Amino acid sequence: MADTMQFDLVSPEKRLASLAAREVRIPGADGDMTAMPDHAPVITTLRPGILTVVGADGASQSFAVTGGFAEIGTGGASVLAEKAMPAGDVSASVIEALIADAQAQAAEAPAEVKDAAEKVVADMQALRGALGV
Repeated sequence: MADTMQFDLVSPEKRLASLAAREVRIPGADGDMTAMPDHAPVITTLRPGILTVVGADGASQSFAVTGGFAEIGTGGASVLAEKAMPAGDVSASVIEALIADAQAQAAEAPAEVKDAAEKVVADMQALRGALGV
């Protein structure tokens, strides 16, 4: 078994991380998961939450993500986030704007997706609590 795997985190704005990682903790839409070297191949959607990567040196970095996809395989994990930023860079005004946007989308959501839209609002509020802002 390999000790590390390649990890890449990108958003539409920029590449946030590209490094050798020991593990990646991912806020999956169906539950949190940890990807490690030689992980079985899987693709999952993300929910708003904190993504944490532990590098080869044992140092960890945390990122706030609002959604997207993760592709995990035996040699690495790639995360394509809708929005992502280092967790330490998220201010109260940024998270409040994201919550307000999610609430507006939930208010206008058609009945068949209303529950999912309201879950995004709840996940954004939980993200605010996890970030402590």
